[in-house]
Amino acid sequence: MRLFSRRFAFLAFTTVLVLALCRPTGAQEAKKIPRVGLLALLAGPSPAEKAFLDGLRDLGYIDGKNVLIEARWAAGKVDRLAALAEELVRIKVDVIAARATPAAQAAKNATSTIPIVMLGVADAIGSGFVTNLARPGGNITGTSNMMPELAGKRLELLKELLPGLTHVAFLAHASDPAHKIFLKDAQEAAERAGIKLNGVVISVPAELDAAFADMARDKTGAVMVQPLFISSLGEGKRIAQLAVKHRLPTISDGAGFADVGGLALYGPNGTLLFRRAAAQVDKILKGAKPGDLPVEQPTKFELVINLKTAKQIGLTIPPNVLARADKVIK
Repeated sequence: MRLFSRRFAFLAFTTVLVLALCRPTGAQEAKKIPRVGLLALLAGPSPAEKAFLDGLRDLGYIDGKNVLIEARWAAGKVDRLAALAEELVRIKVDVIAARATPAAQAAKNATSTIPIVMLGVADAIGSGFVTNLARPGGNITGTSNMMPELAGKRLELLKELLPGLTHVAFLAHASDPAHKIFLKDAQEAAERAGIKLNGVVISVPAELDAAFADMARDKTGAVMVQPLFISSLGEGKRIAQLAVKHRLPTISDGAGFADVGGLALYGPNGTLLFRRAAAQVDKILKGAKPGDLPVEQPTKFELVINLKTAKQIGLTIPPNVLARADKVIK
């Protein structure tokens, strides 16, 4: 009887030991579902954010199945971005995808360790996110729109549309740290073109009505619009309506500006760029370091002209401009 008890005790001990040894193996096999934070200034996904999410889906990431998308929307309020970025850090997301310059700045301020993928910032180097596009180092990579450098191209286009153009205004948003870069590049381009440029900087969208009234009173010939108003604040349609009201030609590189009534859009194809950002997130989730991934820039640019708007403000678009347009809205 005593021998049986000893054997039973030995078998029980062996069974417990085997089960204990098996548990870590099972834990190792259970993969953790990665969390991707999405930080944006809008109240919900625009076509650009949808392009990014579609890019992730095409790479095999299904929200709720093998990835968790933690989206945080600032609903047009720049001052909310800091708290939302800190929240993403607090819940320990694996990577933060930050849409536009203010969101990228908030993410950068919130963490120096969690990887950050910029979604279409204005100027990655000029804004201080990286010091080198080819090898950014640190915890930040992503896509940079190169938009400020294209100010000269947009001024050239305005001069084709308005041969006697002498005065241009640049509508900028004070809460975006990139607005100074936009103004600087626009001013330099205006000086080269022999055009007087007036920077019109507002702090909140509520100031738009007064800003357009002032520009019309100052006999402004045309208005260049910082893309943040369209792509991140959702104010493109309102700006287009105010421009028509005051008979002011407008141009921007904010995605979809001409589609909502702006006269012209000239800028990078955001859909392609945002899909590339999804590929960078994929590489980071698979172990790549953000500092080793080059910051990507656009390779395709598009020109869109809204003929309906041109007619409303009494402007005739030259045939050579229409021939170059990738899209004409009638």
